[in-house]
Amino acid sequence: MPIPDYESLMLPLLKMVEQRGPIKTAEVTELLASALGLTDEERALRLPSGQTTTLRSRVGWAKTYLKQAGLLEQPTRGVIKITPSGIDLLRTGPSAITSETLKRYPSFVDFTRRSRKAAGDESDMGQPDRPSIDGADERQTPEDALAWAAASLDAALRSEVLDQLKRVSPAYFEDIVVQLLLRMGYGGSRAEAGQAVGRSGDGGIDGIINEDRLGLDAVYIQAKRWEGVVGRPEIMKFVGALAGQRANKGVFITTSGFTREAREYAQQSQYRIVLLDGDRIAQLMVESGLGVAVQARYEIKKIDLDFFSEDE
Repeated sequence: MPIPDYESLMLPLLKMVEQRGPIKTAEVTELLASALGLTDEERALRLPSGQTTTLRSRVGWAKTYLKQAGLLEQPTRGVIKITPSGIDLLRTGPSAITSETLKRYPSFVDFTRRSRKAAGDESDMGQPDRPSIDGADERQTPEDALAWAAASLDAALRSEVLDQLKRVSPAYFEDIVVQLLLRMGYGGSRAEAGQAVGRSGDGGIDGIINEDRLGLDAVYIQAKRWEGVVGRPEIMKFVGALAGQRANKGVFITTSGFTREAREYAQQSQYRIVLLDGDRIAQLMVESGLGVAVQARYEIKKIDLDFFSEDE
């Protein structure tokens, strides 16, 4: 039989994970292949890039979409398990799970909106429709389809990066912050930056790092793996710490997010304060190539009319 598309795989994948408990993605892929009766040739069929098999890619996308909707979670590397929301959905006896089904879940709607924004399409942001990754949308140009695919891959990657950030130890999170700041041109050298971040909290300051290589100005940092959203009181404490250090620039970094009141207070403060939430950190890491690796490269070529011109 033909290899099902990723939407067709979402329901059997969710059911399989529920039956087997926490299971490795590679293992559940093989179980699905057997349940679907796929031949050895179909299991070995690879994407045009040659990077992975078609089946593994489509199961991976099914897993990604279910995770974004909060129906699956990844407690450890390479292992997935069903969530209470996933169990509740299966109890309703769905005949299929599609992107329309997943629109019931705010986290999935937010994911598709991020993909839309990354693709440069902010029109009709309330409607998170997107073309299937397994086939072209006849209303789109090939360039549009490529932009959508790249945006979806980028949004999924940022989500995976953020998941990993939330799992690392506080000490390693601070080390990641050091590496990210270096990639962005702060700190001068690895040794200088390593000494800057990770100091014991001194009145609400976790570290100080040079804004430039010459050390002409300094940025005061608080880097925390926060469980809930960061509210205005925490930003007020940070501002007080800056005042105590006679500093005027600060960056508050967290793996979670900030309340509207916290952001408004930071904007209205007499100090220059930048708030970096988990989504922004993940985006900066992807953009700077930190914690991610290039899986494949594609070249898009166009005709060189000068080559075919006979005029001298």
